[in-house]
Amino acid sequence: MPALPPAEGQEPLFAWAEATEGHPAPAAPHPFRSSARARRMVRIRHVYAEPAAREAPRGRRILAALPGVPVTEVASHWRIPALHGEETNVARWTRVKTEVLVLGVRQSLTVRPNGRSADWIAPGASNGCAMACAYCYVPRRKGYANPVTLFTNTDAIVGAVGRHVRRLGPKREPNQCDPRAWVYDIGENGDCSVDALLSDSTAELVAAFRELPHAKASFATKFVNPDLLGYEPRGRTRIRFSLMPAADSRLLDLRTSTVAERIAAAGDFLDAGYEVHFNLSPVVLRPGWQRDWGELLTHLDDVLPRAVKEQAAAEVIMLTHNKALHEVNLGWHPRAEDVLWQPEAQEAKRSQNGAENVRYAYGIKARALERLTGLIAEHAPWLRVRYAF
Repeated sequence: MPALPPAEGQEPLFAWAEATEGHPAPAAPHPFRSSARARRMVRIRHVYAEPAAREAPRGRRILAALPGVPVTEVASHWRIPALHGEETNVARWTRVKTEVLVLGVRQSLTVRPNGRSADWIAPGASNGCAMACAYCYVPRRKGYANPVTLFTNTDAIVGAVGRHVRRLGPKREPNQCDPRAWVYDIGENGDCSVDALLSDSTAELVAAFRELPHAKASFATKFVNPDLLGYEPRGRTRIRFSLMPAADSRLLDLRTSTVAERIAAAGDFLDAGYEVHFNLSPVVLRPGWQRDWGELLTHLDDVLPRAVKEQAAAEVIMLTHNKALHEVNLGWHPRAEDVLWQPEAQEAKRSQNGAENVRYAYGIKARALERLTGLIAEHAPWLRVRYAF
């Protein structure tokens, strides 16, 4: 397959660049008027599906929206030799993300404790992403390709979370996750905004939390999908827009909405009934990082509506990287590794999931966090930092 054109890396997905068929572009367009351009994120040309996922009602709906697309049955969404075991896929990293979809049935429905971004990690409705962030932790276990895997049993996920919420009862003490509600991260290994281009799973999850007592959904995203504005979360879903300086995003956040678009969307999502927070992540240390983060925080202070600021909070997450992902990135995006892979400044780290990764050395990380929180206090004092690590 030919390589993706360079412009697709950071295309302004919601800009009305030309007239639509038969109608001129409006003189003063709302930036989130239509998701037509957003849907170019995925142009599925092949589906790998577990038999049970293919026959499930949601699987049938997904495939019905992809008429004529060939489907290959696989025993497991984790073991697809043509994807994860094929080294030549590295050179087609973003093309595979654009054109391949995997359907599976989620087996584990365990709700896991977290305590950082959320109180609990819900079983995810997806794994993998159509975007191509060079630092993403999800592909570290997958080998040579990381397209979207959608799980077709979202109803089972909703049931498991509902039972968990009812067993807990009301939240008795406030914590940094939320003062009143139990917070469940519903997008640990994917991006719910992108999933919504292909499936109704995100809509079902948002609707479920709208009715659950004592609970709130949460997910981070780098993609502004205007379809989500119609989901009516009624304050029971927290969307966390991930932000970093534009220079970092252009290099590392491939196929995402621009940082400016994510910031511009905050007011619309708040008006639509979401709680809107921000992830300042990952923080990548390189020459000029302090200046660029200061400019980003100043921009937030200048353009965000007062209502967004009054309820906003942030997570600060320093870069964590991985040797295997480093090797994969060298095969498709080596320039990213010029800033991500810094052995002289990094040390070994065992993550919560048991993975062997690298992070900035303790002293370097501590000084960087101190400086960044100082920049927040200076340029965006209204932005409460829920946690930083």
